[in-house]
Amino acid sequence: MSERVVFEYALVRVVPRVERGECFNAGVVLYCRGHSFIGALTQLDEVKLKALDPAADAAGVRAALRAVEGVCAGGDEAGQAAGDDAGRRFRWLVAPRSTVVQPGPVHTGLTTDPRAELNRLLELLVR
Repeated sequence: MSERVVFEYALVRVVPRVERGECFNAGVVLYCRGHSFIGALTQLDEVKLKALDPAADAAGVRAALRAVEGVCAGGDEAGQAAGDDAGRRFRWLVAPRSTVVQPGPVHTGLTTDPRAELNRLLELLVR
């Protein structure tokens, strides 16, 4: 049996009109130091987006969500963060910001399989 290790995760929220503070979950970022793993999965619900802001730029929000996934993937997709280790990339992604795509608070758990945990959290908290 594999040993369970600590992981950290944060929801990725879409806040179409920052001044109103209304949001919905559109993804999960997960970091597991014990497995040297960082990953993000996102899914934009355009019906929710348009309900909160009929004038919202869905393509722009989708691009911002893809950028979160790209930072986790590393390489050219990570831009300036490409040279950073997984922990630094996670900390950068979960730093508070006042933009349309925002991280939620960081939570922790235990897992033997970070990739499976990421998929489970997406199903549970986003879809």
